[in-house]
Amino acid sequence: MQKGFSALDRRAGLISLLEPGSVAIVGASDDPARIGGRPLRYMREAGFDGAIYPVNPNREMVQGLKTFASVRDIPEPVDCVIIAVPAKIVVKTLEDCAAMGVKSAVIFSSGFAEAGSDGEAMQAQLSDIAESSGIRILGPNCLGILSFKARFFATFSASGDGGFTAPGPLAIISQSGAYGTHLYAVARSWGLGVSHVITTGNECDIDVAECIGWAAEADEVKIIAAYAEGVKDGPALIRSLKLARANNKPVIFMKAGCSEEGAAAAVSHTASLAGADEIYDAVFSQYGVHRAGTTEEMLDIAYACTAGIYPAGNRIGLVTISGGVGVLMADYANKLGLHVAPMPKAAQEKLKAALPFASPRNPVDATAQIFNDLTLFGKNFSIMLDEGKYDVAVAFFTIAAASPYIVDPLLKELDILRKRFPDRLIFLSLMGPGEIVARYRNAGYLTFEDPCRAIAAASALVGFGASFASIGSSTTHDTGETRPRKQLPARPLSEWESRELLASAGIPVIEGKLAKNAEQAAQAAAALGCPVVLKINGADISHKTELGGVELNIATPDGARRLYDELRARVRKHAPDVQPDGVIVAPMIGGGVETILGVQLDPVFGPAVMFGLGGVFVEVFRDVVFRLAPFSRDEAMKMIFGIKGAKLLRGVRGHPPSDVDALADALVALSRFADGHGDILASIDINPFVVFPEGRGALALDCLVVPKGAVALEQKN
Repeated sequence: MQKGFSALDRRAGLISLLEPGSVAIVGASDDPARIGGRPLRYMREAGFDGAIYPVNPNREMVQGLKTFASVRDIPEPVDCVIIAVPAKIVVKTLEDCAAMGVKSAVIFSSGFAEAGSDGEAMQAQLSDIAESSGIRILGPNCLGILSFKARFFATFSASGDGGFTAPGPLAIISQSGAYGTHLYAVARSWGLGVSHVITTGNECDIDVAECIGWAAEADEVKIIAAYAEGVKDGPALIRSLKLARANNKPVIFMKAGCSEEGAAAAVSHTASLAGADEIYDAVFSQYGVHRAGTTEEMLDIAYACTAGIYPAGNRIGLVTISGGVGVLMADYANKLGLHVAPMPKAAQEKLKAALPFASPRNPVDATAQIFNDLTLFGKNFSIMLDEGKYDVAVAFFTIAAASPYIVDPLLKELDILRKRFPDRLIFLSLMGPGEIVARYRNAGYLTFEDPCRAIAAASALVGFGASFASIGSSTTHDTGETRPRKQLPARPLSEWESRELLASAGIPVIEGKLAKNAEQAAQAAAALGCPVVLKINGADISHKTELGGVELNIATPDGARRLYDELRARVRKHAPDVQPDGVIVAPMIGGGVETILGVQLDPVFGPAVMFGLGGVFVEVFRDVVFRLAPFSRDEAMKMIFGIKGAKLLRGVRGHPPSDVDALADALVALSRFADGHGDILASIDINPFVVFPEGRGALALDCLVVPKGAVALEQKN
């Protein structure tokens, strides 16, 4: 946050950028196709009603307007300055703006942090000016803003060459200028109205997170589409996503840079700090954001959101005039987690009576004969929605609905349905001449050529509905009591120290004893009951098995006595510098499902808890999920059943269900500990964490806590 400036000051500066009353263009060009000429032309053609001041010391007039030699020469206050000059004079230009009390600036110029150390230094100067003066800066290295409400088009993109449309409900917020304006161009071609396009570039001041927060509160914005290669301020993004969810505004986010190649390109492109991609998945899952993978997916969902209906449940009804397509639709809906619930038997009988030729189960195959009497379609659909209690319905009509003899009677029946079921989300899969499809769309119906695209959009809206409904139910953040904070030493911890620490945090740990000599090992084995496990203990021993420091299935106390010295000898042989601190004796445990729990400190978002199945599942398939700490028990359950291997925990092939309640409690306890120690914690590894059959609990068999101070000490040495 800028020093000495309140959140209200910062927001006022942002508003002056998005809806300025007056604008100056530094580097204004008489050529309407040049970088400094396009925004001037766009604003004049679009009807921007504020004052425009071209700044160009080399010309008296630019595009018919009087010019000024410098921002300092403009006689009136200026809300926003567009800067389109070489990088080497941007700092001086911004200093002039700050001196004249300019509220905001859009910097097109490139050659800053994305270009190397010299550029980084110049960008740091821009940030310093913003911090000291309060001027809000968009960019540098950005493509500017399209503000349809204010008719303010501060961009050099060619997107305005075809004119600008009327405002719509979608706000596009993108680090990449080219991609942001591309999204707008595609949306325009679809007839999808846009309220703003904001491209943030290198983000020396204003970033994607802040813009999402603004859009979450802007009355004219109903849907938010965002693109980012990385986020520098994780907590700010979370605050904005929470605000959007609280206001029932869906956020569709494309996070790029998830591959090694993509992440490298992100750094060179916008100098972004990209956190672990799995952490972004966790953030999006926790705050109800849909992560889009393609432009088509993003805009399909944005378009579907224009209906303003976010279903409370996931029951989907499918109507088709093709049995084969019905099978395809059902398969795809199931794949996306929608419930293709069969029609109740009584309702099936009613459908069969009304449509003897139909297959009434769900999908309901009405066959093409339905178009012989569209009143039958209305009765059929009404029975489905009324008695099937479907939250969303998708009807596949293909080219049949485009017949000029069908459109009016079909729309009549659809209108009757909509009046009767105003809260149901209805998609039509059809195709035909543009003017015919437009009639359905103009009547307020969501239309897709591909029924699977319609189902995918429906699934996303169901997800938003579930997220909006969860507000206030503590599904995201843990609200339980936190245990007292433990101070962690600035050195590596042994397994014994780690297990004692986690046990005090409420995480169930297998019973054990620390033996400091062979006789104590024998006594521990006798007390715990054989068979037992012996594990070498030491703060500088993290890979015990590789050093020969683990022995399983020790059948007698005498065996434990003999193996105590043998274990220590093995370790000294393989690692002479290692200093063991006794041997841990623990019962030999069998049965249960092995899982892995962990904590990772993300540089952007802070501590995140990991969960997955142990063994090959985590090592080969990377079947793990993350959540930011802390979180509630409900969120822990979502983690557990969010992995592909969750079926093993439900019980398969004669094995009983696992004690997922105990597992969820452990995840919540771990999240509380991670949250309370995030500033002094580097990582936690609990592997395996064995989950026993239902009602029998769960136990950590092996664990390691790594303090942040230990990592710093290792790096220093």
